[in-house]
Formats: sequence, structure tokens, C-alpha cells
Amino acid sequence: MLKKISKIPFSDTPEQAAKLDAIIAECAGDTSQLMHVMQVAQDIYGYLPFEVQQKIADGMSVPLEKVYGVATFYAQFALSPKGKYAISVCLGTACYVKGSQSVLDELTAQLGIGPEECTEDGKFSLSACRCIGACGLAPVMVINDDVYGKITASDVKGILAKYAE
Repeated sequence: MLKKISKIPFSDTPEQAAKLDAIIAECAGDTSQLMHVMQVAQDIYGYLPFEVQQKIADGMSVPLEKVYGVATFYAQFALSPKGKYAISVCLGTACYVKGSQSVLDELTAQLGIGPEECTEDGKFSLSACRCIGACGLAPVMVINDDVYGKITASDVKGILAKYAE
């Protein structure tokens, strides 16, 4: 059974729903268009909430599990909303060896969310990635376009304070 990932309740506007309905109607009956429909849906909502996946599955006459499988296989799809400040912690080998897991654990404690979740106020989202490509700065954390290298768990509170205002 698939479960909701986000703590933020799903809501959409009539305009968003109309756009989603239009792309589903345009591609209904052609399952080769599933990924295209999912890409458009993500452009509309910013992510693919459970409710949107269900609507796509129903409209395209494919099992929900297929939609979910595509969404989880391809890195381009997000199953949870992204916050105003998207935080990504590198868990690649160099970063992990130098303590990135403790940085991620501290972020989880400070924000009250786990990886692939968003705070209820929509300010912060958290994710873990495999490699940022800045191994010489390990461990590395990125907030939007800001890169923080050679950080420790004790640096997290101060870094978050810069964005909390």
C-alpha cells in the first residue's frame, strides 16, 4: 500500500486541477505518455503528491503502482513539496566518512522532519543525496545555491538561523 509522504495537506487550485485534467485528457489511452503527463503534473504542483499520482493513474488507466514506480525510479520526480529553503546533505563516501550523517541527524532534530519531508510552514525541506561533487569540502550541505563545506553537527543551528528570519 502506498502512503502519503508529506505532512503538509494537499491542496490545489481550480486552475491547477484544470491543467492536470487537460494533460491527462490529451494523453489518455496512450500509456507511452505516462512520463510526460507526470512531468507536466510536477511542473503544475512542484511535486507529485499522492492525490495527483492517483488522478494520473485513474485518468491514464494504469495502476497506481506504475505511477509510483516511475516517480521513485527517476530522480527528476519529487514526492514531497520543496520548501522555500531546500536543504540537501551529501551522504557520498567522502562526506559520510567525515560525519555527514551526524549533520543530517542534527538537521532532522532541529527541523522536526526527516529526509524527503518539508516543514509544515513550507520554509525548509530536507533531502539526502549521494554526491554533490565537492568531496574536498566534505562533509557538504547545500541550501538552495549556498554551499557549506567542512561542517559539523554543531554548525547546523547557526546555519539554519541565517534562513529562519
